[in-house]
Amino acid sequence: MLTKWGRAFPGLPEQVAEARHFVAGVLREWGRVDEAALIVGELAANAVRHTLSGKAGGWFLVVVGFGADFVRIEVIDQGGDGVPTMRDASSLEEGGRGLMLVAACAKDWGAKALPQGFSVWADLVREEA
Repeated sequence: MLTKWGRAFPGLPEQVAEARHFVAGVLREWGRVDEAALIVGELAANAVRHTLSGKAGGWFLVVVGFGADFVRIEVIDQGGDGVPTMRDASSLEEGGRGLMLVAACAKDWGAKALPQGFSVWADLVREEA
């Protein structure tokens, strides 16, 4: 990664839209704004809905990192009882379908445990001009 931009957001549902605006602004010249906004929206919503980030005083961090031909969108949350899991479309369990959207848009994605939470990331490849 050559350049990274990051911003912390309060763990409130209305901050998901702010995270989308932040990423759209960072990527305005780069392209793939719609996919990037969808990805950060899903990841931020998951952080607020399923982790301690959505509790009183909680927060989540959005990091946009630029590589030579891709951008990585990462959301770091404060963790909780579960782990980020992609469910299949026929699952009756609540949640997990947002990660299906992320996987459909991204070249690659993943999650890693941190000492105090999770990092969930997705890579978008630059569009050909």
